[in-house]
Amino acid sequence: MDTRQLEYFVAVAEELSFTRAAQRMFTVQSTISAAIRALEADLKTTLFDRSTRQVSLSAAGEALLPEAKAALEALDRARAVVEETSTGLRGNLRIGTLARLGLLDLAVLVGAFHQRYPLVEVQVTTSPTGSSGLADDVRHGRLDVALVGLSRGELSGLEARELASVPFVVMVPSNHRLAGRSEVRLTELAGERFVDLLRGFGNRTEVDRAFDNAGKPRRVQVEVPDLPTVPDYVRAGLGVAVVPTLDEQKLEGVTTLRLTSPELTWTLSAITLSGKLPSRAVSALLDLMMDAIHADGAYY
Repeated sequence: MDTRQLEYFVAVAEELSFTRAAQRMFTVQSTISAAIRALEADLKTTLFDRSTRQVSLSAAGEALLPEAKAALEALDRARAVVEETSTGLRGNLRIGTLARLGLLDLAVLVGAFHQRYPLVEVQVTTSPTGSSGLADDVRHGRLDVALVGLSRGELSGLEARELASVPFVVMVPSNHRLAGRSEVRLTELAGERFVDLLRGFGNRTEVDRAFDNAGKPRRVQVEVPDLPTVPDYVRAGLGVAVVPTLDEQKLEGVTTLRLTSPELTWTLSAITLSGKLPSRAVSALLDLMMDAIHADGAYY
């Protein structure tokens, strides 16, 4: 049993696909398959059930997975400690984020991290399914840390560090019947058409839940992939929106109202896998994030 075999095993176990595991490990499928066969021969057991079209872990594979992860993490920490004594912080850091994040300038923050730790290889990605997709990527080891906007109840299996919170507001066209108001109750929006983000985004989930709890399920007329696009469709009269207030600039043709009864809050959190000691690179990034949030807007 060697390190590479364990890495390939974990990749297949998490992806449940030899093809996707090969893509993740930047190798060919035959190499992955050969390594798994050798590992199974060494352990004298079958680690994956290949009897169906879908790969699944055998009982032995289920037992091995947490031990394999723990062994790889221990090796990574041992290498990091030795390397850092002579060359400084090293490693790989996979970061997930929401598109066009307004509360934190991640580009500036990652740039500052790179200046401080140039030997850490940083990758930044988004998810087409928003916060829920990013959370799933952290749970399955595809990301080391992610910035998400999910409630505590949706973060099972994850360690969350709250960075900032903002209230939800209501956006209506400037000629809308409610445009002369300063605030509006959620139930007063019943029957309206809505503009919102795609399903899976944390703020969409929060608002859907609020309407369902009020017994007023809503109809989303327009779904867009990022928050800054929402006012364009509101301005065009295609619906109203209930969204986090991430930008204070005045929007021409759009009126913003305070949401009451209930007052909803959107929270930005940095998440890592629960029960797993973060790597030194992840810990350094989290420290930098917290410093940025508390530095009077240094990275806003």
